[in-house]
Amino acid sequence: MEMVKVTLVKSLIACKPNQKATADSLGLRRIGDSNIVANDAVLAGKLRIIGHLTEVEAAE
Repeated sequence: MEMVKVTLVKSLIACKPNQKATADSLGLRRIGDSNIVANDAVLAGKLRIIGHLTEVEAAE
C-alpha cells in the first residue's frame, strides 16, 4: 500500500471540533507535525475535512 506524509501547516485554533478531532486522529497536534499514513479511502475522507489545513506528499 502506498504511504504518504501528512503535515499540519495551519493552526487548529479557530477550527470546528470535528476538524480538531480529525487532525488528532492523524497524530497532528501542532503546526509542523507530520505523520506517515497509508493512502486509502479513510485518509481521503479525513483529508476532505482538514485538507485546507494540511499538506500531503509522497513518503520517502
